[in-house]
Amino acid sequence: MGNLMEIQSQIQKLQKQANEIKAKEFTATVHEIRAKMQAFGITLKDLQSTKGTKGGRGKAKSSPGKAPKAAKTPKTRKASAPIAAKYRGPNGETWSGRGLMPKWLSALVAQGQSKEAFSVAASHA
Repeated sequence: MGNLMEIQSQIQKLQKQANEIKAKEFTATVHEIRAKMQAFGITLKDLQSTKGTKGGRGKAKSSPGKAPKAAKTPKTRKASAPIAAKYRGPNGETWSGRGLMPKWLSALVAQGQSKEAFSVAASHA
């Protein structure tokens, strides 16, 4: 077995090779994913809405040896109705106008477009 410096040199060479392979395969992988999304009619919205699906993010499993946390008591707060969209993007994205401005709208505003240009009320008027 080689000494530490030889092993570190091998690690650096392998890391460089891995980065080169990743760079070469990245574009092809993106094209492959886009083709499959188009073939199946998958949108970005579909990918972002993993709630309630099998592959979605669930609660983290508790570690073995730790006692499970006590269940929280339900609050007596009434569920509110969904809020209508006030802004609609060029690709069908929507935003209610509450909370932080979404990335799609921030990018368009940064390009010099006005937020009001994407107002749902303005498009129906």
